[in-house]
Amino acid sequence: MPGLVSINQQYTAYSLGWYGFGQFGKDFLSLLYPTDFKNGKTLFRHIVITPVIVAPGQKQVIPLPPEFVQAQDGHEKQDCELAAAKRWLINWGPHYTERRVTILGDDLYCHQPYCQAIIDQGMDFLLVCKPDSHSLLYEWVADFERIGHVQTLEITRWTGKKRLTESYRFVKQVPLRDSDDALHVNWCEVTIIDDAKKLIYRNAWATTHDITPQNVQIIVAAGRARWKIENENNNILKNHGYHFEHNYSHGNKHLANLLATLNLLAFLLHTALDCLKSGMPIFRHMNSVERENENRQNRLADH
Repeated sequence: MPGLVSINQQYTAYSLGWYGFGQFGKDFLSLLYPTDFKNGKTLFRHIVITPVIVAPGQKQVIPLPPEFVQAQDGHEKQDCELAAAKRWLINWGPHYTERRVTILGDDLYCHQPYCQAIIDQGMDFLLVCKPDSHSLLYEWVADFERIGHVQTLEITRWTGKKRLTESYRFVKQVPLRDSDDALHVNWCEVTIIDDAKKLIYRNAWATTHDITPQNVQIIVAAGRARWKIENENNNILKNHGYHFEHNYSHGNKHLANLLATLNLLAFLLHTALDCLKSGMPIFRHMNSVERENENRQNRLADH
């Protein structure tokens, strides 16, 4: 989720994503979530929402407090990622509201109840918006395009290896769903092709931010930064020493979640040290000066 950087240099971007960890047998089915495979096997695992601070052009992501997908007291329905994400908003939203937070997420999160929950917390959202799950919104986009109300912007840039053409489309105030109380959102899309007209990338987002020719590139760059939760968060946790998918232990109820949280804290500490790496020579110099002053005072005291 969302010092990294911001939209319009004002809004911090936070990315939401979920991660499955800890593979177990069938002894704890009431606490685990199954995934069925084509070979007939079933994987049981825990699921956790792992929000992070992300920013375009920033290598590191900063992990934030997780929210675990697990049965809630007093609720008959099975817990899910969206419900966990809403709990995270309720628990942590007041802490981040003053930071002008923008929530990033994939198409799973781009539906009205969750979008309304973000707005209720005083935050903005920038969420992937696919045609298959937002048919009415795309009908409106098509209608606006027929009457010339969809704004466009085309930019050509050289990457150092090839020339790419980026085509932006955006329109304001289209309904998120087919209902009388539908939220009206702003929509933007980017399509990137090379000189051979080969499609390199295409995606679209729904957002509460105002979109203009001056900021559409910044908004799209922020939306694309959501992938950092896969590359710089989930991939690091899985393949670079944290072994986040490993079954360290289950315990009776909360031990697996506790161990996963400690793993995330270790990742946060390592990330903080990595961010401070460029300043380490200064700290070492300061420590050296401090030690020298302490030694000088000790010598004076001896005399």
